[in-house]
Amino acid sequence: MKLENAFEVALPPPEAWALLLDIERIAPCLPGASITEVVDEKNYKGQVALRLGPVALNFVGKVTFVEIDDSGRRARLKAQGTDAKGRGGANAEVEFRIVGAGDGAKVIIETDLNLFGSIAQYGRGVGIIQATAEQLIGEFADNLARQLAQPSPAAAPAPGGAAPQAKPISGFRLMFRVLWNAVRRFFGGGG
Repeated sequence: MKLENAFEVALPPPEAWALLLDIERIAPCLPGASITEVVDEKNYKGQVALRLGPVALNFVGKVTFVEIDDSGRRARLKAQGTDAKGRGGANAEVEFRIVGAGDGAKVIIETDLNLFGSIAQYGRGVGIIQATAEQLIGEFADNLARQLAQPSPAAAPAPGGAAPQAKPISGFRLMFRVLWNAVRRFFGGGG
């Protein structure tokens, strides 16, 4: 399924581009995500934790930058992950690009997502997946904005060198927001 999302950041395009290529810095901004290993400058291993009621899903996978066009501020990457308990997983090809937007920059993300295994049952309603993706991107953008507002972007390493544990994404919270946004759109466009 094809997904399209966008958000704006209060940085000029060159600075926004540099920030978005700093995977270790921005990964914690995505709810439930963490980097577990930096293989090299284009390959990363990580995980995303998701809780849907009593079911906890933990996707373990890798992300590879396939193409980085610095002059066009465009990148293409491939991501794949499987649930640690063998319930399926996802493969995605993602392209993001940055364009100027007023005094800041707009990040445009196009994703081709394929779900497999029993997890694919959750993806049957493309509208729900799209709305959930929009919610996640919205939370990512909000977290990124908060991080940019902090005086020091460098985070202190965790004791013993361990990566900080990511808080799982709450499926109930996401679904409530998705449904609330759908109701707002239905009754007049969302204000």
